[in-house]
Amino acid sequence: MAANISPVSRADPAPAQAPRLDVARVRGDFPILGTLVNGQPLVYLDSAASAQEPRQVLRAVETYATESHANVHRGVHALSQAATAAFEGARERVRRFLNARAVREIVFTRGTTEAINLVAQAYARERLGPGEEILITALEHHANIVPWQMVRDRTGCALKVAPMNRRGELLWDEFLKLLGPRTRLVAVAHVSNALGTVLPVKQMVDAAHAAGAVVLVDGAQAVPHTRVDLQALGADFYAFSGHKLYAPTGIGVLYGREELLGAMPPWQGGGDMILSVSFEKTTYNELPYKFEAGTPNISGAVGLAAAMDYVEGLGLEAIAAHEQRLLALATAALERLPYIELVGTAAHKAAVLSFTMTGVHAHDLGTVLDAQGVAVRTGHHCAMPVMTFLGIPATARASFACYNTEDDVARLVAALTRAREVFL
Repeated sequence: MAANISPVSRADPAPAQAPRLDVARVRGDFPILGTLVNGQPLVYLDSAASAQEPRQVLRAVETYATESHANVHRGVHALSQAATAAFEGARERVRRFLNARAVREIVFTRGTTEAINLVAQAYARERLGPGEEILITALEHHANIVPWQMVRDRTGCALKVAPMNRRGELLWDEFLKLLGPRTRLVAVAHVSNALGTVLPVKQMVDAAHAAGAVVLVDGAQAVPHTRVDLQALGADFYAFSGHKLYAPTGIGVLYGREELLGAMPPWQGGGDMILSVSFEKTTYNELPYKFEAGTPNISGAVGLAAAMDYVEGLGLEAIAAHEQRLLALATAALERLPYIELVGTAAHKAAVLSFTMTGVHAHDLGTVLDAQGVAVRTGHHCAMPVMTFLGIPATARASFACYNTEDDVARLVAALTRAREVFL
């Protein structure tokens, strides 16, 4: 089944038969949620930036560090072999989580940004030239804009941008108009980090392939909220970060079709990405290791595997349904506040709610909310072209995860009411 996020219209109720999480039990898995911030119980609404880590992930990383920490792949001693087994076991876990065909298609990176840069430098820069085009959308994170600008500036290819409307939705007809015989690469977000818009990635992949283009999908904001089946989706490259999936920072994944990865040169040189080295010549390692120069983030990979076990144990469908209920509840509540304007009102959204307060800069609003223990993200969210198009400098962004509750939504609304009083 193709990757899909259940759509929610603004303020639509969740389906009556949607599975429900035992949120009280879930919250017990996250020790940081017991923290007091400015004397108030923490309400953490910034999971789109970085989700918190459950005890199961923390323990997995600690167990690795205290019982089997060593470098991987080349050691013959017991700890090195145990570390290698854990690291490569994590790679297999990622393959199963994404339903990729082979572990050779799973490259560990530091995160989504490094994964996209790897494709930009080892694939696009090697192949594109004047007269050829890269197509992205107006909804992209800077990590899916800047690398392609760098490729454009180095190769002379063109960078095209499919526009969006003021609801934050891709203009499909315009996307199709820009997709043509010169398009060599399409790079698109699965979900907008700034607005929560779910893009029609399956249709985009199919249309791009019909035009002869290769497709990269930035899945950083999708993987925590939905089941991604890469064989069904058909994307040529797919990138995501562990820290948005309840895993440690500094670990991410690039999936690439084996045929493409096999034809690409290494991006970085060093240890572990080689089979033999002399001063005259180097023979590169097989996939995926030729893209993993140097000592990898072994503990991060172990934590990522544990995070995947955790979310699948809860049920990705149950998580998605829970987040959609909270998104509908929060959307309806904020629409009732006359001094709040919602930003990004696409019909199909993940659990991200961006907004502004009349006459108040988002940074000032975030500071007042923090004083009440409510953590939201403020700023341009590494999506400055989105803000420029909408004519605003920044938004406040509340993002929901498996551990958030209806009380968190109520605390957000109360904090906004208090903030309005402060700024009057």
